[in-house]
Amino acid sequence: MATRTKPQRIVVLGAGLGGLTAAALLSRAGHSVTVLEGAEWVGGKSRRLEIGGQRVDTGPALVTFPPVWNELLARYDALGARGSAPREAAAVAGVTLQRLPEVGRYFYRGDSVTLPVPAGHPWHSAWARFEREHGGLGALVSSMLMTNPADPASLPAVRGVFRRYGTRLTTRSFLDGLTWMPDGLREVIAIHTLNAGVSPRQTLALYASMPAIMATDGVWVPEGGVNELPRALHRLALHAGAQVHLGEPVISVAQGRVVTESATYPADVIVSGLDRGVIDGLLGLPAARPRPLSCSGVAIYATLAAPLPAGIATHSVVLPDDPAALHRSLDAGVPPEQTMAFLNYYRPHEVYPNDLATVAVLLTAPADGREYTLESPWVAAEIARVSAAVGLDRPISELFRDHVVLDPQYFSDWGSTGGALYGATNPLWQSGPFHRPGYTSRARPWLWRVGASVHPGGGIPAVLGGAMTAMQKLLDRLDRL
Repeated sequence: MATRTKPQRIVVLGAGLGGLTAAALLSRAGHSVTVLEGAEWVGGKSRRLEIGGQRVDTGPALVTFPPVWNELLARYDALGARGSAPREAAAVAGVTLQRLPEVGRYFYRGDSVTLPVPAGHPWHSAWARFEREHGGLGALVSSMLMTNPADPASLPAVRGVFRRYGTRLTTRSFLDGLTWMPDGLREVIAIHTLNAGVSPRQTLALYASMPAIMATDGVWVPEGGVNELPRALHRLALHAGAQVHLGEPVISVAQGRVVTESATYPADVIVSGLDRGVIDGLLGLPAARPRPLSCSGVAIYATLAAPLPAGIATHSVVLPDDPAALHRSLDAGVPPEQTMAFLNYYRPHEVYPNDLATVAVLLTAPADGREYTLESPWVAAEIARVSAAVGLDRPISELFRDHVVLDPQYFSDWGSTGGALYGATNPLWQSGPFHRPGYTSRARPWLWRVGASVHPGGGIPAVLGGAMTAMQKLLDRLDRL
């Protein structure tokens, strides 16, 4: 139902996934919402590029836990005025998710396997056992992603998940305790913790379950590309009455106002989707004590002169021969000898409405703030290694027609030190959906945080779920005024 309090003037900082989710829900509830975005596009790191006349989306490549997206649409509908059309949000959003045939194809020390592991593969029986024990946790994890960890309502889901792990709290310790699991499969599962930007020794055991959940519930891509999600959120926000200003960077924030280079916006409430360090700087706060950083990346997006050979998977993951050495290098802030690399390949008119094949080569990199090119020795060596692993007879870069490289220097422009994709790391007990996010504080009850301000890693569902949780808390508070 619509808000019961006097409409408030709310300014949202940043038009990334978190900021747009907040804007859509708050404006739908009847508040006067203005979104200020310094870039000329919506989506933040999820950006749409045109490379050689073809559409290529940056940022997350996949959508997991689709119930989180469906819940967002349901909450948007529920916040509308009485008598609003059912499923209005879905019609306005216009997003259709399509399931990929597999989670991905993984390459490790000369072995390759798809998830789920097919019958006949040496790892099949171990995988079948693991998926049987963990694949059914999707509904519980989805619930946790959309619930405040401090809310007693989250306890059943937490208990349901954590009884799987016993006293082995980290991903590494839990997987190492599965003595029946082949070493190669163990490393394929463990490498997923880099989706949170840190090693399996620094993440809760919950992350070990993610590959099994993804295999059971599917991994998805919106028709037209992942950037369709922020575009859909933008449409929902505009449909509900929000004003979205692009190309208007914020220069200072204080109680009651937000100042940009061209205007001052009065605000009863401010919602920040900016990186934690950036918003603290805009508030005039002293720099926080440095903390270890999550990883960055070198992301190479390209159009291809010709399609790749038949049999190349849509989503490939090439592991390093020594994952522990990779994590040590990332912790030390130096390029590893071998990294975890993704190769995302889309044939013409597969997902994207392109006439040419496109590819993304994503190299996990330290948050060193550096510029990298195709000619950088480390990048060239990793491209050659990844190309050989997936079965190409030459470096895939030789097939590029046009390309763009996004590197730690590019990501550092977003305000995250060194270009760390998930900012500073959290302590173990605050990782994943179990972090206790600082959505607001007693010192600044007029400031709320979503998106990069509190993002613990975990991709699109973590951002959407966190924004929904924060905005429900904010709406409840406003309704008590």
